[in-house]
Amino acid sequence: MQHLHRPLVLATLLIGASAFAQPAAQPPALRPWSQAQAEAEAAAPTVTGRLQQWLVNPNGEVDGFLLADGTQVAFPPHLGAELLQAAKPGDSVQVSGWRTPGLPVLCATSVAAGNHSVQDQPPAPGARGPRELREPGALTAMGASGRVARVLYSGRGDANGVLLDGGSIVRFPPHVGAVLMPWLQPGSTVHARGWGSRSAQGSALEATAVGPTAESMQELFAGPAAGPGPEGGPRGPRGLRGPRGPLPPPPVAGQPLPPVPPAS
Repeated sequence: MQHLHRPLVLATLLIGASAFAQPAAQPPALRPWSQAQAEAEAAAPTVTGRLQQWLVNPNGEVDGFLLADGTQVAFPPHLGAELLQAAKPGDSVQVSGWRTPGLPVLCATSVAAGNHSVQDQPPAPGARGPRELREPGALTAMGASGRVARVLYSGRGDANGVLLDGGSIVRFPPHVGAVLMPWLQPGSTVHARGWGSRSAQGSALEATAVGPTAESMQELFAGPAAGPGPEGGPRGPRGLRGPRGPLPPPPVAGQPLPPVPPAS
């Protein structure tokens, strides 16, 4: 019986050896980064329009602009300084990037104006951005009021601010925007206070309180830094925390702003 099993054992060993002798599957060749980038840019939509207005964040950085057709172009703040050198309101620009589904928002990967072209390249490691170069205390207590001209969105499609008819921008975190947006529609009257900055490109504040009237403004944030400072004045925005817990239901048109749960 042992002699009968030897051919089977030998055949099994030969089959296994031949299987291990097969060359390993080679991974697909990686495309050069420049080729992959070129292919991605070729697939991205391109929009041509007239630059109407710069959009700034509360730190004074340009992080977008509006086209005359109503498109909001968003880009990282580290592109702002270069774009300010390349274009100005009234110029025709060509923007390539990615559209946010269902919204007139274009996340720019490149912007061309005249003979200038600005590509989105991440800052070099260790490079100091505009925010780090700003002097401490540059943010100031500010207020803004007016009618909502348009809602502003992040590149992901989250409502994170409004542009008022006077040109001021009121920003807030997306989770706060989820509560405010049913009420903050174009034409709505808004009063807000917070911390921000003013520059030649515009003014913007991060709202710490907002409401339909100055008397009905409601605090959006609470915490140690939201109280009075050592000398009775308001403290800066450092340390502010967003609301915790479930968000309240959206407000009904004509009704006061619903309460936002304070941070615990």
